[in-house]
Amino acid sequence: MHDQVHTPHPAGLERTAAALRERGYRVTSQRLLIQRTLEDMGRHVSVEELREAAAGRLPNLSLPTVYAALETLEDAGMVRRVPGGRGRALWDARTAEHHHLVCRRCGAVEDLRTKVALEAAVSAAARQGFAPDGAEVVVHGLCSRCR
Repeated sequence: MHDQVHTPHPAGLERTAAALRERGYRVTSQRLLIQRTLEDMGRHVSVEELREAAAGRLPNLSLPTVYAALETLEDAGMVRRVPGGRGRALWDARTAEHHHLVCRRCGAVEDLRTKVALEAAVSAAARQGFAPDGAEVVVHGLCSRCR
């Protein structure tokens, strides 16, 4: 089953455009479409999945364009790169602090639904001269389907 790309809501597009402008980035149709598609999909997705979902609205969308848009959106703090299983990166529209479970067999990534105190790790990083932007927990193992 493929995720459908919904018609973007004008307020959502304007919010994305304003956030890009505020951070000094050009607003492009590709960036707006990629952000909206990722939000609409509502899960962790690969670049390939995202391109496929967005291609219905922008048929000539290439993988390099999707990668470039995601990197800009990540720099702007609007999307989040999530370390997936099997060494691949997945993307998430949820930028609020949350943590992940990664299956080492099938590569599935799920949100870890618990609060985790990371202050000690962030403080230790700062004491070592590192300027931390944040921290997250990634738990590796086998998902319920692969167990």
